[in-house]
Amino acid sequence: MRLPLNLNDSQRLRKLVTLAVLGVTFAGFWSFLTPVAAADVPEKASALAADNPFAAPSPLLLHAPAFDKIRVDHFLPTFTFGMKQQLAEMNAIANQTEAPTFENTIEAMERSGALLTRVDNVFSNLTSAEKNEPLQKIETEIAPLRAAHTDNILLNRKLFQRVETLWQKKESLTLTGEQAEVLKQRYESFLRAGARLSDLDQGRIRSLNEQLAKLETKFEENLLAIAKERAVVVDTAKELDGLSADEIAAAAAAAKARGLDGKYLLQISNTTRVPVLTSLNNRALRQRVWEASAYRGLGRDGGIDNRGLVLEIAQLRAERAKVLGYENHAAYKLQNQMAKTPAAARKLLTDLVPGVIERVKQEARDLEAMIKESGETHELAPWDWEYYSEKVRKARFQVDEAAVRPYFELDSVLKNGVFFTMNKLYGISFRERKDLPVYHADVRVFDVFDRDGSQLGLFYADYFKRDTKRGGAWMSSFVDQSKLLHDKPVIVNCLNIPRPADGERALISFDNVTTLFHEMGHALHGMFSDVTYPTVAGTATPRDFVEFPSTFEEDWAIQPEILANYAKHYKTGDQIPKALLDKTVAAKKFNKGFETLEYLSAALLDLEWHSLTSEQIPADVEKFEAESLKKAGVDHPAVPPRYRTAYFAHIWSGGYSSSYYAYLASEVLAADAFAHMMSHGGCTQDNGNVFRKEILSRGSSRDPMASYKAFRGSEPTVDALLIRRGLK
Repeated sequence: MRLPLNLNDSQRLRKLVTLAVLGVTFAGFWSFLTPVAAADVPEKASALAADNPFAAPSPLLLHAPAFDKIRVDHFLPTFTFGMKQQLAEMNAIANQTEAPTFENTIEAMERSGALLTRVDNVFSNLTSAEKNEPLQKIETEIAPLRAAHTDNILLNRKLFQRVETLWQKKESLTLTGEQAEVLKQRYESFLRAGARLSDLDQGRIRSLNEQLAKLETKFEENLLAIAKERAVVVDTAKELDGLSADEIAAAAAAAKARGLDGKYLLQISNTTRVPVLTSLNNRALRQRVWEASAYRGLGRDGGIDNRGLVLEIAQLRAERAKVLGYENHAAYKLQNQMAKTPAAARKLLTDLVPGVIERVKQEARDLEAMIKESGETHELAPWDWEYYSEKVRKARFQVDEAAVRPYFELDSVLKNGVFFTMNKLYGISFRERKDLPVYHADVRVFDVFDRDGSQLGLFYADYFKRDTKRGGAWMSSFVDQSKLLHDKPVIVNCLNIPRPADGERALISFDNVTTLFHEMGHALHGMFSDVTYPTVAGTATPRDFVEFPSTFEEDWAIQPEILANYAKHYKTGDQIPKALLDKTVAAKKFNKGFETLEYLSAALLDLEWHSLTSEQIPADVEKFEAESLKKAGVDHPAVPPRYRTAYFAHIWSGGYSSSYYAYLASEVLAADAFAHMMSHGGCTQDNGNVFRKEILSRGSSRDPMASYKAFRGSEPTVDALLIRRGLK
């Protein structure tokens, strides 16, 4: 699963009131900026300095951020002035004497906060990709201000009264379908924020939101520090036996960058499993790497301890849900999702458990047999799974990852794979440009042209892993599409592909190949948005729908006609041999029991944490986690959750609380849609045009299932999902 973008409640609130309550930062900071200590930044600003690049829309193409002009000291004064400005705009809407209309109330709210949107889109997209200490200090200071600003708008009784008046007479307003949906979402956002609560309860909500904003930001900051803290230092190249020469060189370069000349650094990924575990022959080192990943955030060896943060966040979320009138945080979060209830989300997951457990048991027997065949006598441990799984994969499919990787050179995958597919399917094209400033030297910028040759948007690609970049892969935006504001999209994709050694080409794993396709699916969801109002644009959809377009695009990566176009040897240019290609595609469905179980475990763990009342919060994080997994029947000793509690970024700082199940819910749609398209001609522009029109262009301007049925002609079944996961 990938960590994608700022969306749903976080993104929706950012669009509703310009700032996201839960800022899923994206980020990175560019090396040429002059750092400014937080103490040097003015706390308040009555007006912006003349040289502040946020003061007016960027003069660059499509208002692309002027990164060559932006400095750290621009952010805080722009935020404070922007919040003040938008609050004045909202108060003017609330206090006007004219009777409320859609135009003078809802549409006016949609237009508000232009300055705040500009700075927030840049800041929230920069505090994850290359965060430095000055940025972190500003983020810490901004977090409670964001929460308070949201509350100042959504708890404004006079503003809510105008929105409620429109809601009550909606049938007589002759609204378009999109306008009706925007009104609905505006109205519900006020209700869910506590607009009808007493003054006392609203005060409590404000306090809880402020505390949560601080804690969630702290959790995110800790994760970045933990990634550095838990990286494994290796003394000799001999210990890295099994890794390729390129991987060893990259580990040496990573160590050198940390001032550890002559040593090697193995960095942990955002998930529990770490890619090098498939190759390391040294079992003791595999155990070190796995434990560094799986035990992070627990305070071991004097390290950073996230357990107290987790408990406090869970406690405050449960308390907030109670004040708002919900049984628990999960009930609150899922009310406006496609699942509607925690019970429905849980059932989607638990229905798969028995079959998946049986598959895992069979896979484990295969690995245990391989251990014996290798002359070893040890039991199967978590740090063994991927290593022996790779051996079984090679034996069964005669596929060696090291033999396949030279055919997946990053630039070829991007241009001859991802871009090629998007052209075949949607008629769009990409052209790289070098004249727009970027926030880091790794970042590339592409014009995106529609089928008629017109400018559709801009696409930024930031693919390499950095110490200052958070883990995972995601999409976000610098500018969101809106006909009302005459804005075209400026989109960014971020991955964490290991950087090759200097002078070497980036040869990527097949998993990263599919991740490139996945994140482009999110990018197109933002790029093809064709709505009037920012609130419903692009990826601002329910979480259990938003992963559908991205997961759908993944499956093109393994279609033979597309693979043949990009899977070419980076030195010789020879196409990947058909036999190797066939084996690679067949091997894609291998080990799906393990992959599904680790996901189910994490998703069920998320629901367990957020189904607690404020009186049920445990004292022991690790004990609760173990008991929850056992209760759900997913506690296999060699298959830990994809994310364990103490570093589960999605749910504690990433906006996916109670919603990690959404990846599976979206995959049901994706698998069904892909199977439908393949049965109607496959990768053609006729098919792509329908998908674009009914799914990608709509955002949340209508009910998501209505959009799906408009594309598919019916609701989905789970049959294609089971086949996709190799479970049927």
